[in-house]
Amino acid sequence: MHTFEVKEDFLLDGKPFKIMSGAIHYFRVMPNDWYHSLYNLKALGFNTVETYIPWNLHEQEEGRFDFTDEIDLAKFVNIAKELGLFVILRPSPYICAEWEFGGLPAWLLNYRDIRVRSSDPRFIEKVANYYQALFEIIRPLQVDRGGPVIMMQLENEYGSYGEDKEYLRNLYDLMLKNGVTVPLFTSDGAWEQAQTAGTLMEKNVLATGNFGSKSKENFAQLKQFHEKHEKKWPLMCMEFWDGWFNRWGEEIIKRDPKELAEEVGEALEIGSINLYMFHGGTNFGFMNGCSARGQKDLPQITSYDYDALLDEQGNPTEKFFSVQRKIHELFPEIEQLEPLRKNVMEPKVASLKEKVSLFSVIESISRHQWSKYPETMEQLQQNYGYQLYQTKVPKSTTEEYFRVIDASDRVHFFLNNENIVTQYREEIGSKIFAKPDKEENHLAILVENMGRVNYGHKLFADTQRKGIRSGVMSDLHFICEWDQYSIDFTKIDFIDYTQTWIEGTPAFYRYELIVGNTGDTFIDLQEFGKGVVIINGVNLGRFWNVGPTLSLYVPGSILKEGVNEIVIFETEGKWSSKIRLEEQAIYKDM
Repeated sequence: MHTFEVKEDFLLDGKPFKIMSGAIHYFRVMPNDWYHSLYNLKALGFNTVETYIPWNLHEQEEGRFDFTDEIDLAKFVNIAKELGLFVILRPSPYICAEWEFGGLPAWLLNYRDIRVRSSDPRFIEKVANYYQALFEIIRPLQVDRGGPVIMMQLENEYGSYGEDKEYLRNLYDLMLKNGVTVPLFTSDGAWEQAQTAGTLMEKNVLATGNFGSKSKENFAQLKQFHEKHEKKWPLMCMEFWDGWFNRWGEEIIKRDPKELAEEVGEALEIGSINLYMFHGGTNFGFMNGCSARGQKDLPQITSYDYDALLDEQGNPTEKFFSVQRKIHELFPEIEQLEPLRKNVMEPKVASLKEKVSLFSVIESISRHQWSKYPETMEQLQQNYGYQLYQTKVPKSTTEEYFRVIDASDRVHFFLNNENIVTQYREEIGSKIFAKPDKEENHLAILVENMGRVNYGHKLFADTQRKGIRSGVMSDLHFICEWDQYSIDFTKIDFIDYTQTWIEGTPAFYRYELIVGNTGDTFIDLQEFGKGVVIINGVNLGRFWNVGPTLSLYVPGSILKEGVNEIVIFETEGKWSSKIRLEEQAIYKDM
């Protein structure tokens, strides 16, 4: 059991302690690989690991809490402890993290009058219910109770969102009520406006800064803010950005390893540091976030490689060794180790066994609900992924125009199983011309939620409600009588591949992969358009041929010796009879 205090220095058992931390998100790394990543952090010479805690994974349905299996937070923390690492937890309701809705659960959007990230009593009530369950798990993990957790975050970059101090005080009271005894902190941009809005100085909550360069200038601003409030606190960069995230259709962002090492060294000579990220990992499933840029939102890719010190697999990069050398130069007394490397599987080929159109099996792969007007995905309890809307329309003229009014994010419009148009945010609402050729015509609209924004003012925008929000018009009138199908990818075992495959429509393609010795691999998706990949029941995430990535990372832990099943759900009508699994990620020339 230890003590940890924030005085003029960080004090561990009463002695000065420089925090040298790296971020590893347990929810972006498979549990079998947690030890590997944490060991490599220790090998770097660092003493602490930091992780966010995503509310939307631990309470996917309101009132039902889960802290097991892939999101067993306590297990992750205890592995860190076994390796001699301390832990910083960031359990704030909002985490940003380039994560879907910034970690907020999508079911909150059904409470249309709740203002998130505010002192709205209805929002605080939802947070309080979550915290009661969450802190049952993390309360015993605190350093003064025999665990490794030395600090916890109050709120995340709130100074870039609001200035509702009552909200921050509510969170503070809830954390103390639930047994938090370690020091609390906030993390914001180092400049005064962000610090002033986002901190809670009256409660002695440590104010830290977020930046990725110019440490002298940023720490000077942070120190000046401390002194303005008569605080003699240690300086810490809670997010030292060593790389950056990536968005669909844009080039991969890289940072020079030597330049990074010099900047890390400069920061450590002044204060403490948390590298964001040490190991980025993967946005498995539908958990990627989205950047808000004016009227256009830009979803982030499945890979969260982040150009970090460990690559997406968890293996050391040149950045790792460059920073490791700098640590040894500055602190030669710190023990450093040879990092671990994971096995990569030899290239393999998987063969197509069966294929079937979504329209042919929609009843067995979804949950059906009817309503007079289309409802949003949240109203239909379909928080992520895809929603299919279907109805019948009569033939009134040889050419008709339709409009999908106010929908998010990406729309495939089909008439009698023909893809008439695909629309994205900026096109949605414009006229769709089609030629009904039957007395009664089948209209189908597939809507994809491509990820809710994770940062900025749009957290509160109506566009975060996905699916069709207002309705669909034919000529000048709204169409009624809708069958709505919430596609459930946990039901792929119920797909009947003997049903019809319809060219040019969204479809499921089932492949078999024979494996001898398992290991990490990358599935080559260059021949496909857009969709998701599911291997042995695990949703690896989204792919899209706009790049920059044209492959998905496959952790070796989800593969097995013998026959492995790969199911690809593809929406653009592009497919291949064979798929390759390669030793490295594949990128598109941008």
